Order: sequence, then C-alpha cells, then structure tokens
Amino acid sequence: MNMIPALAATEMSNLKRSPLAPTAEETRKALDILQRAVDFAPEDAAGLGLSMLAGRAAGTLSRTYPMGFVADAKYKATLPDLQNGPESLIKGARTSIQHVGISNFRLPLDYRRRDGGLINLETSVTGSVSLDAAKKGINMSRIMRSFYGHAGKAYDFARIEEVLKSYLDDLESSAARLQLSFHYPIMRTSLRSGLKGYQYYDVSFESIRQDHEGLRVLHLDYVYSSTCPCSLELSEHARVSRGQIATPHSQRSVARISVVLDGEAPLWIEDLVALCNAAIPTETQVMVKREDEQAFAELNASNPIFVEDAVRLMYEVLEQDAHIGDFRVIASHQESLHSHDAVSIVTSGETFAQTSHDPRLFASLIHSS
Repeated sequence: MNMIPALAATEMSNLKRSPLAPTAEETRKALDILQRAVDFAPEDAAGLGLSMLAGRAAGTLSRTYPMGFVADAKYKATLPDLQNGPESLIKGARTSIQHVGISNFRLPLDYRRRDGGLINLETSVTGSVSLDAAKKGINMSRIMRSFYGHAGKAYDFARIEEVLKSYLDDLESSAARLQLSFHYPIMRTSLRSGLKGYQYYDVSFESIRQDHEGLRVLHLDYVYSSTCPCSLELSEHARVSRGQIATPHSQRSVARISVVLDGEAPLWIEDLVALCNAAIPTETQVMVKREDEQAFAELNASNPIFVEDAVRLMYEVLEQDAHIGDFRVIASHQESLHSHDAVSIVTSGETFAQTSHDPRLFASLIHSS
C-alpha cells in the first residue's frame, strides 16, 4: 500500500545498534501506526506534525514549484499547527509567559495632529500577549492582521485600543501590550532669523491591557544642548582674573520622557514638546544663520544645567499638568569633556518604579540625527 517497509529498512540501517534500539520489526509497526493516523485522521495528525509522513512514504519528492496548486479548505485542514498543538508538545518549563509576540513589524499609518490634520508615518509595531502555562504558543500573524483590519483609519490611543482588543480576543489572552514607534515632525522656528525647519521627535504610543484594566503611555525623546555650570564659571574666572579666553563645554543631550495619560482628554505630542521646551529651552536647532548661532550661545549661557538639574526641571513641569499621571524622565548628557556620559533617572508614581534597568538603556539615548 505504501513505502513504509522500505523507509523503515533505510532508517534502521543508520541506527546505531544497542540493547535499547528498536528492532526492524518494531520500527515497521510504529511507522505503520503513524501512517494510518495520517490516512484516517489527518486533522488530529496535523497537530502532531505527522503529515510529513505522507510525502516521505511516497519515496520521491518534487523539486518543481507547483504554480497551479490551490490550497482548498480540505487541504488546509491537514496542515500541521504546532503552535496550537497539545500541551505535550511544550518544551521547557510549564510556566506562563508574560509577553510573547512580534517586534519591529513596519507599516505606514495615519496619525492625528493637534491642528486637526493627519500625517502618514512609517511605524514600527511591537505587539505581545500573555500565554497560559498550558498553551504551546500563539499565531503571531494574527497580531499583524489586526492592523490591516483597521486599514485606512487614523491612529490615536482609542484606535490602538481597538486593535489591542481585537487581537487579545482572537488569541484568547488576559493581557496584551501594543507599542507604535515613529519619527514625528514638528516645524520649528530659529531663534532670530525666522528660518524654519522640521525637528523630528522619536515618539511611541504604548497601550497596555491587563484583564479589564487599561494604561496609556506616551514616550518622547527630547534632544537639547547642556552647558556645564562648573565649566561656565571656570571659563569666566579665567577671563576675569587672567584675561584668558576660555569656552565652557556643552554637549548634545537627550531626555526620554514617559508619561501615563490620565482621563480621556488627549495630551498631544506637540503639548509634551512644549512642556519639555518650557523646562529646558536649549533644544537643538534645525536651521540657523550667524545671528541664530550667537543667540543659541547666549541661550545656553543663560541656562547652564547639570544632568541632575535637567531631570528636576522636567519633573517640575510634568507634575503640574492635569493630563499626566505617573511619569519617568531619563536624561543623558553626552559629555564633550569626558569620554563617558552623565546620566540620571527620576520617576513619579508606581508605574515606572523599578530596581533594575536594562544594561543598554543609556546607550539607546544616543541620537545621531
């Protein structure tokens, strides 16, 4: 009826003989049972990955791609689905997994702007769900398909939560997380010449759902110049006391702001940028002429800050905004004096409180453009 005996003989010839090795007759019987499972219960066999036996038993495999082959419903029912297989297929500890999903799935999405307009931006998606200890895995493509099911719609937190709910229900999980990351452009005006150019901000919308509880988090990287107060004073001392010209050191610096949004009223990206600019006005410039460069030097000299000052100034403005609940500020001053960086973290509330941090956290704050 098939090539099972020949297959068994071939495999047995390669089997190292030992007291525990099955005999040729035992192998033939085992393969015959497996073949009958494929022939008479393809749906059950597919979950155990046994469909491959049909091709192996035939003895020959085609090397030509079947252009005209159609996978109809009956054929698809025979396809193995190991991720949704029985608990017996689980490898490792039978433990629940807090998050399993996809990272850096990319597609263009429309976002709402504060002025009422829309902007289309390339977006990197990270989506994950919880997995019960008794489940083998998830079908990750369902997370991606959820986005295409909402194609053509503008994205804000309400829309993100619709997508989150759809794949959370589809994958039958109790917890899910969705994060959309993109570069958001805002037109900025130079200090004195009136030139304009786009400043791009690294932004992430993060939506988290645990049972029936939801959390909205807005992340933004704010890039600014920090002039060292100590270096400024020492430079002035050299000029006044010895007539020696000296320049204080300044450096490109980054503050990563993460805020939990309270209530349904939106906190626009433009609003969060304005808060950052109110706390630290020395944001890096896009377009400059000589008068702008001079103005920026004056602005830095008027606002010298250590990294400790930076996070406290941010804390001061964030805690006063009614749209913001818990928050975290991570700052990195990438020193021009030293070959290392000066860093600081401050948090408010329980959401971002933690003892250990990713060892690559501060390295991720370096902005090359």
